[in-house]
Amino acid sequence: MTETKTYKVADIKLASEGRKKIEWAESRMPVLMNIRNTYEKTKPFKGYKIAGCLHVTKETAVLVETFKACGADVVWSGCNPLSTQDEIAAALAANGISIFAWHGMDVKAFYWCIDKCLEVNPNLTLDDGADLIFTAHNKYKELCAKIVGGTEETTTGVHRLRAMAKDGKLSYPVIAVNDAETKWDFDNVYGTGQSTLDGVLRATSVLLAGKNIVVAGYGHCGKGVAMRAKGMGANVIVTEVKPTAALKATLEGMRVMKMDDAAKVGDIFITATGIKDIITKKHFEKMKDGAIICNTGHYDCEINIPDLESLKKSKRTVRNDNEEYVLKNGNRVYLLAQGRLVNLAAAEGHPSEVMDMSFANQFLSQLRLVNAHKKGTKLENTVHDISNQQDQELASLKLKTMGHSIDTLTKEQIAYASDYSAGT
Repeated sequence: MTETKTYKVADIKLASEGRKKIEWAESRMPVLMNIRNTYEKTKPFKGYKIAGCLHVTKETAVLVETFKACGADVVWSGCNPLSTQDEIAAALAANGISIFAWHGMDVKAFYWCIDKCLEVNPNLTLDDGADLIFTAHNKYKELCAKIVGGTEETTTGVHRLRAMAKDGKLSYPVIAVNDAETKWDFDNVYGTGQSTLDGVLRATSVLLAGKNIVVAGYGHCGKGVAMRAKGMGANVIVTEVKPTAALKATLEGMRVMKMDDAAKVGDIFITATGIKDIITKKHFEKMKDGAIICNTGHYDCEINIPDLESLKKSKRTVRNDNEEYVLKNGNRVYLLAQGRLVNLAAAEGHPSEVMDMSFANQFLSQLRLVNAHKKGTKLENTVHDISNQQDQELASLKLKTMGHSIDTLTKEQIAYASDYSAGT
């Protein structure tokens, strides 16, 4: 472990390896790099401190260094004990970023890192899961009054923050980056879909074709996983509690059933719900010998690991991020990534091309908070959406970087679209 007053990372000597990966990500993130080139001259974040709690990946590093290039003082921690990539953390530390993150930390260390971020008295927060925001509200209440605002990256965090705002407990405004169309309909669907299967394959090296893959939850993330699994030749089974989501899965060619029934036939189980206790003791007991279980939801409570522990006769690590549980009934169950985000713990997270738009939204949302503060018009202490205009402008810029062009409506077509007097 390498530690100074301004950072704590696994090994600062990994910095050169991390720098090469960051440069690779930069070459695949033209939208965010375009934004960096636009704003690094004017430095709109000068005088502002951003505390971030987000997966420390090469893509996150591009965002962090974009903030720095545009004038911000940045302090960072990882938002999941197993998602930090140590070489990336080292590269950021070597570049003067204050960062407290390493792979494999325990829960106590996780919150220590968040505390270190909040001790600098930030003006802005950036979250993935809202742990930093919750910590600020619970332990640093006097700081909340000084915070200009924050942003939230993921579905679970947004849901909890909306509940917090509804109860009047949110002390500063938060922009729901996750709810931007250029985030949830791309990052959550295509990013999670691809990176989750990437994590499964790295941890197991199994053939997906012909397997019964059970996807718990058919929201944006679950849909992405199901689509990619189906594309790899798997027989996809979906479990759901929402009738409309289950109906969509059915009409898109998936089998739908209860987890009680799916547990008997599944070969690979992937949870993507954001809710605890999706797979519990009664399900483990029904699983066939050799079943593989993993999670791609934000927290590690979707798979009830204490239940699994209570059923084990023995346990051993058979591959990286792959633990074999031999149950008392003689069957083997394989738990990947300790039940944490398999796409980040066992793989590298979403592809850079997908995170390009998500992190462009993060930058522009933080800029929105700063501009409002400079004008003396702080936003209301609730959860705010990203504008449709921003969504469309980012999508247009992304299309342009990909070499695509689209049509535009004529004045006559625009007028026709709103002409309620036009008939057949």
